[in-house]
Amino acid sequence: MEPFKNLLNPALVRAAGAALSRHASDFDRQRFERMARKGLDALEMKARAMQIADALEATLPASFDTACRAIEASLAPPVAVDGVTPSHDDGDGLAGWIVWPLGEFVARRGLDEPERALQALHALTQRLTAEFAIRPLIVRHPQMVFETLQRWTRDDSAHVRRLCSEGSRPRLPWGLRLQALVADPMPTLPILEALQDDPSAYVRRSVANHLNDIAKDHPALVVDWVRRHRCDATPERRALLAHASRTLIKQGHPGMLALWDAGARFAGEAALQIAPRRVSVGDSVELTLSLRSTSRRAQKLLIDYAVHHVKADGGTSAKVFKGWKIELAPGEERTLTKRHSFRPVTTRRYHPGRHAIEVSINGRVCAEAALNLR
Repeated sequence: MEPFKNLLNPALVRAAGAALSRHASDFDRQRFERMARKGLDALEMKARAMQIADALEATLPASFDTACRAIEASLAPPVAVDGVTPSHDDGDGLAGWIVWPLGEFVARRGLDEPERALQALHALTQRLTAEFAIRPLIVRHPQMVFETLQRWTRDDSAHVRRLCSEGSRPRLPWGLRLQALVADPMPTLPILEALQDDPSAYVRRSVANHLNDIAKDHPALVVDWVRRHRCDATPERRALLAHASRTLIKQGHPGMLALWDAGARFAGEAALQIAPRRVSVGDSVELTLSLRSTSRRAQKLLIDYAVHHVKADGGTSAKVFKGWKIELAPGEERTLTKRHSFRPVTTRRYHPGRHAIEVSINGRVCAEAALNLR
């Protein structure tokens, strides 16, 4: 499997150099490509983006407006979202992962010219995303940026509307943590309310992830949000709210479990089996959960499982995965199966040793088994 970091590669640097040189007469293409490509293969993904941004800072025109004009003129047409490709003229241009370092350049050089920076980010986000680049502007100019984002919730582009939510998430992975919003998420709530019924699934998914971020620091706020917005909700909004509830459900939060009719303790017996019990990285195992109800009433069950991954220091770190959502009839016995993979992923490094797997039903651990990873 090709490493994820290779999405930012020397060929992309050359393409950026060629495109920018067509629209900025004083852009030093050779110096840009030399700086951007130096030792690039040895760097991880984010470090590659930062190095390319360093090269852009050193070689694009000193005038921020002139540099932004060159970037905007170099862009390809907006990319498709939700399977819909915007109408545009045919032509080549920059899009995809090169937008990350281009956005980083705008964020660095545009802190003192926020209106022009936001104009550039409006264009860039339609070619990948500007969710990382907008965050320093939120820190420096919160009122102005939030007013802009509120207007952008009505933008024609789903990419721009998504940026309003994704760019202001308090704990965006790989992004600058917005500590002010971690402490007080209230400034983003009008944005989320405006977008939670957006016609684009791409936008609604971001709203769900944003609410899930907030739940990590303000669980009562998100429980109340779900309670208030479930009334007369469309199927699309219910799916959004369920996704936004996932961390609190995995944590067994009583208030959130009750909202999803899963607050009652499981009455019955549960047993977990894992096959095979010895695996190597790249293998998968089958989880078999056997349930027997001892209740005289039907039970609604939310079932998740946590894999306790071994860390380099010998300790463990739990990662919770979605299991099943079922209704178990009185006295019913049922067997559930699911495959779990230990294939390599960019976000996790596997270490050998005993990996315990715990099954939680309605937020409470009810069964456990273990395997050995070689």
